[in-house]
Amino acid sequence: MAEQRQRALSTSGEALYQVLGLDKSCTHDDIKRSYRKLALKYHPDKNPENPDATDKFKELNNAHAVLSDVTKRNIYDKYGSLGLYVSQQFGEENVNTYFMLSSWWAKGLFAICGLLTGCYFCCCLCCCFNCCCGKCKPHPPGEDDPEVYVSPEDLEEQIRTDNERDGDTPIVLQPTNASEKTQLIGDGHRTYT
Repeated sequence: MAEQRQRALSTSGEALYQVLGLDKSCTHDDIKRSYRKLALKYHPDKNPENPDATDKFKELNNAHAVLSDVTKRNIYDKYGSLGLYVSQQFGEENVNTYFMLSSWWAKGLFAICGLLTGCYFCCCLCCCFNCCCGKCKPHPPGEDDPEVYVSPEDLEEQIRTDNERDGDTPIVLQPTNASEKTQLIGDGHRTYT
């Protein structure tokens, strides 16, 4: 059996219409009518002696599946079978983005951004400006940011002030039995039985 040559992906979007014997301006009802007529004609059960009927029937099913789905038909009309392949790989919602990013102007913009920023690791100037000289810029070790750094002494003073205002003292010890003795060591408590 000879190997079949793989079909090249087209960008014109006309081959599936030709399989059904229609043009691009046909309606959904025209597609349905043509598919039913040709499916009956080339069905493998009606043509058991014709091996080409099975292949033709598979082509008809594929053409009908694509052209009867509104989203797939729009992708096929705009980008051809290459668009259908991209939608299988990346999802139907990402087809336009893929073709936009693979256009000559998007590639040129990427090259210019890379030349201007000196690197190709970032996708846009926003990333470089934000990380190199913006909000996310690394600070020298001696420089403290007053919005971020609060000393432990200030935190303790704030806790004491809050406690004095509330008037309630927090519970810092668990109740102990009469047989337990508590010894205070430094800042912590140790209990012996």
